[in-house]
Amino acid sequence: MEQKSAFDSFELEVSDEIKVLLKETTSWTYFLSILGFIGIGFLVIFGIFFGAIMSAGALRNNNPYEAMGFSMGYFGLIYVVMALIYFFPVLYLFNFSRKMKSALSNTNKADFKSAFTNLKSHYKFMGVFTIVIISIYVLAFIVGMFAAASF
Repeated sequence: MEQKSAFDSFELEVSDEIKVLLKETTSWTYFLSILGFIGIGFLVIFGIFFGAIMSAGALRNNNPYEAMGFSMGYFGLIYVVMALIYFFPVLYLFNFSRKMKSALSNTNKADFKSAFTNLKSHYKFMGVFTIVIISIYVLAFIVGMFAAASF
């Protein structure tokens, strides 16, 4: 015979106190996502101007990477790539804010689920990104150890 879990019949109750807490959380996540979009805009603008200025001539004659065939203008591209990477978690946070606000004001279960789906995606992206960055640090440390040992 199949046993039922206590969670099979569990209904989650969203009380008025929880709704107030979610509404306050939504305000803060909306604020942080707007600041994130502004930061992304600054990264893109800075990357474009930095790349253009560096390729145009500011360090054209004093390029320390010239022997490797690397233009200083490519450093601006790094900022644009950083902005692109940062865009997705900020978008997930923004969508969480929007959907949760809609769910709380209209008592909409679909928006409530979508809000938490976006919040999960935000944290999943940040978790995977953190693992990738830590892996790069570990790899750089190992390469540095081997490079130091060869001298």
